[in-house]
Amino acid sequence: MSALTSDGSAPGRVPGPASAPGPAGVPPTRRGVHSRLAQLPPLSAEQGSSAQPAFNTRRTMPLRVEFARQLTRRRTQLVGLLLLALPIVMALAFQIGGSGDSDGDRPALVDLATAGAGNFALFTEFASVGFLLVVIVAMFCGDTIASEASWSSLRYLLAMPIPRGRLLRQKLVVALTFSFGVNLLLPAWAYVVGGVFFGWDPARSPFGGSFTHTETLQRLLIVALYAAGQALVVASLAFLLSVLTDAPLAAVGGAVFLVVVSNILDSITALDPYRVVLPTHFQYSWLDALTPAISWEDMIRGCALAVIYSSVFFTLAWTRFARKDITS
Repeated sequence: MSALTSDGSAPGRVPGPASAPGPAGVPPTRRGVHSRLAQLPPLSAEQGSSAQPAFNTRRTMPLRVEFARQLTRRRTQLVGLLLLALPIVMALAFQIGGSGDSDGDRPALVDLATAGAGNFALFTEFASVGFLLVVIVAMFCGDTIASEASWSSLRYLLAMPIPRGRLLRQKLVVALTFSFGVNLLLPAWAYVVGGVFFGWDPARSPFGGSFTHTETLQRLLIVALYAAGQALVVASLAFLLSVLTDAPLAAVGGAVFLVVVSNILDSITALDPYRVVLPTHFQYSWLDALTPAISWEDMIRGCALAVIYSSVFFTLAWTRFARKDITS
């Protein structure tokens, strides 16, 4: 950025009508303009008051600035408060109402929720992963580009100039960091809350038997990491919709709508064997990590499906944004 003046042109050069590098009249919000910035030669002393280096894309939009910006947003702070308050509210509810009785011979996660810190964390994950965490991930990733467009600041970011690929990458890194962070924060905080309210006994499996303290932490980590990996599908779709629309609510709602529709279709057993390609079919396969001997087959299939869907959605987002004229 040091090789450019405030109007987007290089010092010592006559800017075009749109005050941008490249052919006269082509603004930096048009596709293909930023690729020519990196080709600008270093400025000599005769071209400016002092010699300056060529345009360096790695100096634009540093991650620390974007992280600080997102941390100060009200929505991020409210999400943090929600995640901290939810396990406490659930623990108080169990303290008041009790854990309930199972209808079958085998206890469910809700029946074991008060058995200790590990079981409470597992139940909190089970109760949140189907919708709450989906909405939070969709909000972080669907609000990235669409919010800048709705604030009319996206054109200014590109005119600074920030290359399109770097803009998407920096936004996505921050969004995924927050998304994965909440998927890891919730069970970890629930474990602490469960220990305070219900003790630190090792977790009991709904499939029979119990774990040691070390096995409890290992199984809980597997569950949290798998849930975070499955959230990649929601994150990638929300990011794609954020590129396609100027309305953040539409991007967030579209990603959540996909999960709802996928869950409905997955409940229709008549769709076998085609249900296995639905993005949420393996959403709860982390329950296989609670068996006495971990079964990895469905979790591997779920991870592979998540990688395929997210790769397609991210590729479409990059391709569309690279070919899009930013006019809003």
